[in-house]
Amino acid sequence: MKIDVVMPKMGESVNEGTIIKWHKKPGDAVKKDEIIFEISTDKVDTEIPSPADGILSEIRVFEQETVQTDTVVAVIETEASKASVSSGGGAQQSLSGSSGERSAEAPGRRKVDEAETPSTTQLGGDIIDIPMPKMGESVMEGTIIKWHKKPGETVKKDETLFEISTDKVDTEIPSPESGTLLEILVQEQETVTVGTIVAKISASTGVKRKEERVEEPVVEERINKEIPSPGPLIGETVKEAGTLVEYYKEPPAERPAEGLRPPTGTLPSSSGGRFYSPLVLNIAQKENVSFDELNGLKGTGLEGRVTKKDILDYIASRHQPRQAKAEEAFSPREVRQEPHQAYYSMTLEERQAVKKTEPAGAKVPSERPSSEKNTEIIPMDNIRQKVMSHMVKSRDTSVHVTAVLEVDVTKIHNFIKNNKDNFLKRENIKLTYMAFIAYACIKALKQYPYLNSTVDGTNIVLKKFINLGFAVAVEPNGLIVPNIKNADEKNITGLARAIAELSNKARTKKLTPDDISSGTFSITNYGVFGTLFGTPIINQPEVAILGVGTVTKKPVVIEVDGTDTIAIRHMLYLSLSHDHRLVDGMLGGRFLKFIKDTLENFESFEL
Repeated sequence: MKIDVVMPKMGESVNEGTIIKWHKKPGDAVKKDEIIFEISTDKVDTEIPSPADGILSEIRVFEQETVQTDTVVAVIETEASKASVSSGGGAQQSLSGSSGERSAEAPGRRKVDEAETPSTTQLGGDIIDIPMPKMGESVMEGTIIKWHKKPGETVKKDETLFEISTDKVDTEIPSPESGTLLEILVQEQETVTVGTIVAKISASTGVKRKEERVEEPVVEERINKEIPSPGPLIGETVKEAGTLVEYYKEPPAERPAEGLRPPTGTLPSSSGGRFYSPLVLNIAQKENVSFDELNGLKGTGLEGRVTKKDILDYIASRHQPRQAKAEEAFSPREVRQEPHQAYYSMTLEERQAVKKTEPAGAKVPSERPSSEKNTEIIPMDNIRQKVMSHMVKSRDTSVHVTAVLEVDVTKIHNFIKNNKDNFLKRENIKLTYMAFIAYACIKALKQYPYLNSTVDGTNIVLKKFINLGFAVAVEPNGLIVPNIKNADEKNITGLARAIAELSNKARTKKLTPDDISSGTFSITNYGVFGTLFGTPIINQPEVAILGVGTVTKKPVVIEVDGTDTIAIRHMLYLSLSHDHRLVDGMLGGRFLKFIKDTLENFESFEL
């Protein structure tokens, strides 16, 4: 039986693809899920597996050719007896094509002798594609933060394989099966769309890593356009603080003239055997990158191909104002605004060259100004950037007002002290103040539902469900707010269990976007660090947040049998930051007072 192999559709907007490389020749045996060719689209480069076991009887679309999706690119014969290469020269005809003008080999390459072709050893097991997971309804892409395994290393099922970051959450992704990591397709700090294959795993640890068929380039004379290295250093005079200092720098080279760019509106897909994907060519055309510039780029992709990252990095460096600054700094005139401008615009190698060639007695600026010597630049991680953006948004959205009151939690303190050991043994979780405070807060939200709402323009959106969020500190300097779904359906024990589970998931990067979305009210417990009280920032789009201070023992005046007396009590401060666009002082005060009364009159049956 013959099976048509078609150009796959790699996305909603992808209508064509380019064959990059064939891993098999007509007449070769193929196994199901074995890679037979690679394609490139304007979205992704990927490897295509065989749909069935059999013989590759015909190749209809050759390397560097671009065809529409669903076009038949090859034919596989599932019965070897019907795929005889010698009968009628079918395989040979498929190589030459109907017009007899196509060549069996890509330009600039020669076929490797069969004896030289590396073999692919498989001892059994399936190759599993690992896609970029969809971490929520609105999440369309993710960034690989870190790989925990290298190609060739074994991995166990559910062992962390890599970490990703999305605009919703950072999380660790486990391996779906035990086996061997064969290949990493998406590197660290690369961002790809959901569903993109980021790695391949052999489900059997006995599978050796697939070796690619090697095609040796024909020895031919080529012009290797590398970025020109600095030529002889020339001296230019800069006036600095009354002293002439020699700086050495080659005059900046001019950009290629417009005439070097292809005269037509498009760039060819290959030159001298070097292939450029449609995505790279599209970016080059939009950014006016000439073909000569493309040839000069050093590619980091497969077989030295220029990737999307390579060309974007080149464009970014080309657009930096460094060249303009260099032309100004090293022009033969005085530098009046900043005496050290020319020197600080140099690279480290250029500065060292200045020092070596500087005449005796001349003054050379120090490596860094004294004010910068004791500083360190630390890029923010993804979580910190998200927190920063979220806090600024909240400040600019809500009109923050904070109210504070003091609560006597002596009754709860004594209950925890007397029951914590039994509770830990029975439930396997610690009993803390947070479960009681969360329970009291939920009762208050039912009593005052405006605190469980959002503002939509001039409308109030009342939520008839309570998803209670609580802030969790994440090392070394992060913050995330997971929320307990339908928290109003839980008692104190259920809340304690949910808080413990979500806290552990947050600290081990196991949270999902669902865990941190759709919150209706939040609690932040800064008291765990000894803070008495604070003025927390509202977690948008909510309209209030409760702050919990530390519990302290202090002398308090209480009434006993109608007589005032001083007693040592366990006290804590609660602070409520609320959005004054909706929640006025009266409503906020009543809400806080309700929580205070609930905590001070706790009954053990509510556990």
